[in-house]
Amino acid sequence: MFWVFAHSPLTITERHRHSFDVFPDVNRCIPFGAGATLSYNYIDLQVKNNTDTAFMLKLKVGDEFLHGELFSEIRLTSTYRVIEKEHKFSQQTWGGYSRHNRIYRIETNLDGNENEELLVENHALVMYTPFLEAKNNV
Repeated sequence: MFWVFAHSPLTITERHRHSFDVFPDVNRCIPFGAGATLSYNYIDLQVKNNTDTAFMLKLKVGDEFLHGELFSEIRLTSTYRVIEKEHKFSQQTWGGYSRHNRIYRIETNLDGNENEELLVENHALVMYTPFLEAKNNV
């Protein structure tokens, strides 16, 4: 649901992610770290509505995915998109890899003016080899 809230004027006040990146990006359609980890009674995804508009969240549990839609009582005057910046893999001194990025929300108003807001900065240990090894065909 982080992805849904990131495309809205709502303020994400608490969000956690996994400490490990366990799967490569094959068929990934959203940026690394654009999800949220929930663990009842320990960590949550919390959102605050600082607008004058009421919102309603509809959720549906599918066979494979959680589906969500966010509705507002009035038509919003801005659009929102989410981008990733500063993505990198880093090799650690112990031989493994870590992964880092920043995720921003860009709000575009009716005049075309944009406001960029840093939503999250992600750091995770990588549980796979992120780079292809060069073959030595001598």
